[in-house]
Amino acid sequence: MKLALNWVPEPEFGGFYAARESGAFAKEGLDVEILGGGAGVPVVQMVAGGQVDFGISGADEVLTARARGADVLPLFAVFQTSPQAIMTHESRGAKGIADILKSGTLAIEPGLPYAAYLKKKYGFDKVKVVPYDGGVARFVADKDFSQQCFITAEPIAAKRKGSDPAAFLVASEGFNPYVVVVITRAALWKENPERVRAFVRATREGWRTYLQDPTRSNEIMAKLNTSMDAETFVAAAEAQRPLIETTETKEKGLGVMTSERWETLAKQLVDLGVLEKAPPIDEVLVATR
Repeated sequence: MKLALNWVPEPEFGGFYAARESGAFAKEGLDVEILGGGAGVPVVQMVAGGQVDFGISGADEVLTARARGADVLPLFAVFQTSPQAIMTHESRGAKGIADILKSGTLAIEPGLPYAAYLKKKYGFDKVKVVPYDGGVARFVADKDFSQQCFITAEPIAAKRKGSDPAAFLVASEGFNPYVVVVITRAALWKENPERVRAFVRATREGWRTYLQDPTRSNEIMAKLNTSMDAETFVAAAEAQRPLIETTETKEKGLGVMTSERWETLAKQLVDLGVLEKAPPIDEVLVATR
């Protein structure tokens, strides 16, 4: 079986590598190949087209893809709180995203749903919006520069370069889609639901293992992603923990998803004009029961 990641191997995917290395996949009778991703890798299309059995996406992307006819189903949500954030300099004294948007330069992809959400809530008329280039070099060089980020990634990188990052979660503003969501194609679920359930069980076990001790999986990912050093792997793994392990996951298990969260997101995407209409969430979550 193949699992396609939507980015390069980093701690946000640690539980999948832990599931492979700890034998959790093997215990379920699964031989899983993990494919690293990157910018522009069409994971949803790869899953929908049957090139891979499972993939990693985001909840908003799942809903928009289904609206375009991609029959994919979400199975497991790693991040209960979205790590998507806006990063600025601590020296600016911002108390939240609203303050960041009052002046300076903001690097953000305008097509992102959370960018549209922030623009509708606060407006971007007081900041100079520029394309996001994926690094932190401009941020480090310019004290009036702010940018989109994963709270588990760019702030750590900027701090390592001697900067003073302060990051604020978009989730705190009311837009909180599940992130690092495992998806499969509906056809695979219909053909072999037990195989899909086995993958989810092994994934949950892998994430338990990674959260207990990420060392081994970090070492493996570091060999596959030489752009991230060991200290950053450790820092990112620790930073993401409270976004993955919550009161709800302690009650219902890692990866849990609720229909209420999906319905809220669908309504927000309709309100933003990303979706024409909200889909029946029961159909979206059919493979989680």
